[in-house]
Amino acid sequence: MTHYDTSWFDEDAPLLRPYAVTRGRTVGAGHDLDMLTLVVVADRPPQLRYTEPEYADVLRLCRIAHSVAEVSAHLRLPLAVTKIVVGDLIGDGYLNFRAPLNTEIGPHDVHLLRAVLDGIRRL
Repeated sequence: MTHYDTSWFDEDAPLLRPYAVTRGRTVGAGHDLDMLTLVVVADRPPQLRYTEPEYADVLRLCRIAHSVAEVSAHLRLPLAVTKIVVGDLIGDGYLNFRAPLNTEIGPHDVHLLRAVLDGIRRL
């Protein structure tokens, strides 16, 4: 009987599944997604053509808008894998997305200061 060393396996962190979900891809389907990009199911998405359960899980979760980072955390998938799955769904018309707002706003931006002041007044 041959004994194989399985010490490199970690039962809590499956290594093959993310590779299988992305079909070995390391880049998405053309959408450069930020982890703060918001995604939500399209109004009339086509019938799901993916057989991997992660795709259906993303659609189920994104009935309300979530960031790519939130999707990754909820589904316990690596962020890189989540970006590929979400990119596939966006490319095929299942999800709508909105890139995060420009965060390089200076401290003297009038629009930002007005928005903060309006928020404080509503309190």
